Amino acid sequence: MSDLRKALLPITTFVPMDIKRLFRDKVAIFFVFVFPLIFLLIFGSIFSGDNNVSFRIAVFNESDSEIANGLESQMIDNDFFDVDEEVTTTVQANEKMGRGQLDATVTLPSDFGHSQEGSSGPSGNIEITYNQSNENAGRTLASVLDSMMNEVNSQFVDTSVPFTVTAESTASEGLTQFDYTFSGILGFTLLSLGVFGPTTVFPRLKQKGVLRRYKSTPLKVWQFFVANVLSNAFVGLLALIIMFLAAVFIFDLNMRGSIINLSIVVVLGTILLFGIGLAVGGWAKNENQAAPIAQLVTLPMMFLSGVFFPVFLMPELLQNITRFIPLTPIIDSIRLVITENASLIDLAPELGIMIGWTVIIYLIAFKLFSWE
Repeated sequence: MSDLRKALLPITTFVPMDIKRLFRDKVAIFFVFVFPLIFLLIFGSIFSGDNNVSFRIAVFNESDSEIANGLESQMIDNDFFDVDEEVTTTVQANEKMGRGQLDATVTLPSDFGHSQEGSSGPSGNIEITYNQSNENAGRTLASVLDSMMNEVNSQFVDTSVPFTVTAESTASEGLTQFDYTFSGILGFTLLSLGVFGPTTVFPRLKQKGVLRRYKSTPLKVWQFFVANVLSNAFVGLLALIIMFLAAVFIFDLNMRGSIINLSIVVVLGTILLFGIGLAVGGWAKNENQAAPIAQLVTLPMMFLSGVFFPVFLMPELLQNITRFIPLTPIIDSIRLVITENASLIDLAPELGIMIGWTVIIYLIAFKLFSWE
């Protein structure tokens, strides 16, 4: 028992020291806590909400009829339309459509809503203009306005039809796009903590001779590794808590799974990714060596592991490859816990890949690590 206590003493001493060192490092605090929160706010603002479709349009009402004025007001008040009231000429509208700032223009001609010669009541034709590159939006907008006109037409003629369609809500709240995006953002946070932290800190400690002084103490390599892993797992959990609270209270994250299961996945993910940073940072003699290798390792993982877009959008061959990238099972596990209430048994394949990568990466890290 005394031998075990003696072996654990350097670890228990080093863990709080490493945590204090991290919180004294302003750059580390920014990349571990502040930068992921900025990332969360940006992507949360894009993907949160009820995800209603809206069309950015300009409306030119050239008619003075009551129907035309009512239709214009209805489009301005309807959330389905984002009417740009600053556009007053077709030249401005065409410029904005060319730049992608408008989807289409809607023109109500001067005779719209007035009785035409030979007709029994008011009539008119809505003119929709759209850019050729935005044809789908133009056709969809035409379909929407056609449905609106059917309501107006019913006031003047019998528009009853033999076949109809009805829609009914399931009365249950579904997941938003942000609920799926959050797992990628959290995975990016763990990647920043696990890889960019050690690849920045360790070469700097080598240059300052700090690791050389550690070598002269009874501290062994495995103790140094375990202490760093524990301190980073603690910081990873802290980052999870901060991001989770921000996601829940700012963007109304719909958390369906267990926070305990999520914490276990985050800790395992932090340990795995920290091993990559430990291998690169422990091998490199300075930051000039570590930085490009860290980028070379992390960039493919970010783009192929579902951080920025779902893996299922990739070709099937690429999907089969990305399944075995270290970051992929981490993000998949986080997503399954949050969105599908997955248990640890359900996550067995992903956890198995994570544990396998952890063993391989730490064997490499032990082999490559150098105190100087």
